[in-house]
Amino acid sequence: MNTALPAGYEISTDPGRLDAAQIHRWLSEDAYWALGRPREKQDAAIAGSLNFGVYDTASGAQLGYARVVTDHTTFAWLCDVYIAPDARGKGLGTALAATVRDHLAPYGIRRIMLATADAHGVYAKAGFEPLTTPEKWMVLGTQ
Repeated sequence: MNTALPAGYEISTDPGRLDAAQIHRWLSEDAYWALGRPREKQDAAIAGSLNFGVYDTASGAQLGYARVVTDHTTFAWLCDVYIAPDARGKGLGTALAATVRDHLAPYGIRRIMLATADAHGVYAKAGFEPLTTPEKWMVLGTQ
């Protein structure tokens, strides 16, 4: 399982480095799960989450983002994972998912969940698997 971050990139949880305007543009304009999300909702989501930014080490430009909703004890939800189109295909998405996994590991969290319509292979490389008992899971709200 090669989940190493490629040379020339870094991942940080420093909220001061996040480009909230860019994150909002990416998600509200290009991410199928967040199209049209208002900026104030995105900003509130960032404020209430553990955030990860992917950066080009040479320029400092933000090239990716992910956030985790968690209690840091029993459960975590990985969401809003996005890599800029011109940075895709370099393994950054898999490295980002693996970094989230590794960051949460010391907490002993029993379950890290996510939902994806099209990136199963990216997450599988970081160890994520389909639900073995989907009949146990339920949802309230739109899917």
